[in-house]
Amino acid sequence: MSLLTTSMATRLRRKPPAATKIREPFRDRVFLVVVTIMLAVVLALVLLPLVYIVASSFSSASAVSAGRVSFWPVEFSLHAYRVALTNPQVLQGYYNSLIYAVAGTLISVTLTVAIAYPLSRKTFFGRNVLMTLLIFTMLFSGGLIPTYMVVQDLGMLNTRWALLIPNAIGVFQVIIARTFFANSIPDELYEAAMLDGASELRVLRSVVLPLSKPLLAVLALMYAIYQWNTYFDALVYLKDPDLYPLQIVLRNMLILNQTRPGATDMAQQMEQLQLANVLKYALIVVSSLPVLIIYPFIARHFTKGVMVGAVKG
Repeated sequence: MSLLTTSMATRLRRKPPAATKIREPFRDRVFLVVVTIMLAVVLALVLLPLVYIVASSFSSASAVSAGRVSFWPVEFSLHAYRVALTNPQVLQGYYNSLIYAVAGTLISVTLTVAIAYPLSRKTFFGRNVLMTLLIFTMLFSGGLIPTYMVVQDLGMLNTRWALLIPNAIGVFQVIIARTFFANSIPDELYEAAMLDGASELRVLRSVVLPLSKPLLAVLALMYAIYQWNTYFDALVYLKDPDLYPLQIVLRNMLILNQTRPGATDMAQQMEQLQLANVLKYALIVVSSLPVLIIYPFIARHFTKGVMVGAVKG
């Protein structure tokens, strides 16, 4: 009995055999190295210009004009930001862009969900025909002049509505929302809600929307970035400077600083030209900052939402 006990104790004290390490095939390792190098190159191509823009915005005008700035501020200065942020037109442009971004995002997300939800229901008659008509508008449009005439006839010319209504619905976003509702919401939830006597609007409000937070985050980010960066619609439909979004204000500031009529002396003209060179970098940072601040808070939902409709392994 003692021999048996001693043998069992010896076996228990023995270390288990080390797991055999599976080596990756040589071709797989080469593929991973190539992919890593390509991603590093792409990262450098994207990141280095941004670093240069930020460094130039914090440098002096003479250093930027002389080309002495690389990826670190030279003769650190906040003069360009003071010029940009003390201009009342920039503050008004910020205010207008915030209105267009917030109101436009709410309107666009609401209308997109309203049209995508019924198109995702198999019981909705004619949904394939309507979807075909929507996709048709992605390929063909009436053009700028007919669109301008429609906006003019609707009385939206030179009003805020001209930037909120004409492009309120994006067909690509409708396709994303329709795919999400059709594939990510189980049919059993619809049936259970209908058995409880819920209407379609109640099902959308109480069942579908609470389960669609990633989708709503993706749609909100897409529409908000579009509204924040839009300038062509404002250039066409708006004539009142008090309604200009930030992008139009920044464009006008760059043009006016390059050809300022008050600078008659050669030294003043050279100073204005140097200021314009550094001012454009500061304006890029100022206009991009809100999007850079908002994105980290919804990055998790955005990453999950963009996988809508993807093939899962």
